[in-house]
Amino acid sequence: MRTLATAPHQTSQQSKPASPDYTQGPRQCLHVEELGRTWLLNRTGDLETIWENMSREEFGEDERMPYWAELWPASLLLCRWLSRNQELVRGRFCLDVGCGLGLTGIVGQSLGAKVVGMDHQWPAVYFSRENAALNGVAQPLWTQMDWCAPAFKPKSFDFMWGGDIVYETRFYHPLTKLFKEYLAPGGRIWLAEPRRSVSRPVWERLAEDGFGVQKLFTEPVPVEGYHVTVNLWELSLGE
Repeated sequence: MRTLATAPHQTSQQSKPASPDYTQGPRQCLHVEELGRTWLLNRTGDLETIWENMSREEFGEDERMPYWAELWPASLLLCRWLSRNQELVRGRFCLDVGCGLGLTGIVGQSLGAKVVGMDHQWPAVYFSRENAALNGVAQPLWTQMDWCAPAFKPKSFDFMWGGDIVYETRFYHPLTKLFKEYLAPGGRIWLAEPRRSVSRPVWERLAEDGFGVQKLFTEPVPVEGYHVTVNLWELSLGE
């Protein structure tokens, strides 16, 4: 059996929520129509308060905004890709980087993958676990973990994926370090992101830094009455 962790890390049983506690109070349930079924995703029902009350003290020096509370179009495209590659991910160790509300981790687990879903924010871990149960899917291993300081055994994951996680320059070095240290030989990384001219240099930089970079396809994703154009990229490392 492959062991993933090399040091104790926080899981939904071990972590303590920070103040204010967004895991309590009213819920809003999102209904997501993908892959021939409806996925239910609970999140806090008071999004306005989250954004209005944000302060430097709450999200700290690293300025981690509460992006976990949103459902991003990139995540929907990743779900489609995972479904199309069910035979590839089934039985394999997979890392959902920045799991948010848990949708891609839940879909991956439902397809037979052995998913670890990580997020820096405690509420993301809490709601991801709640949402897996809500959809009747076996629980992935949800862990509260900073991608700047991961605690996995090197080369643990056959596949990694993330939805809209390369949106800031300051995330580039910690994410590429995570990819290089924890991707198993022959593994693949799938990154979905809305088509933005500002992010175009990222893919060129990844190629310069030793990654194999391939744009797999581009698809429109419907979101609340309009469409967002989303790219799906595949990264690999030298064999």
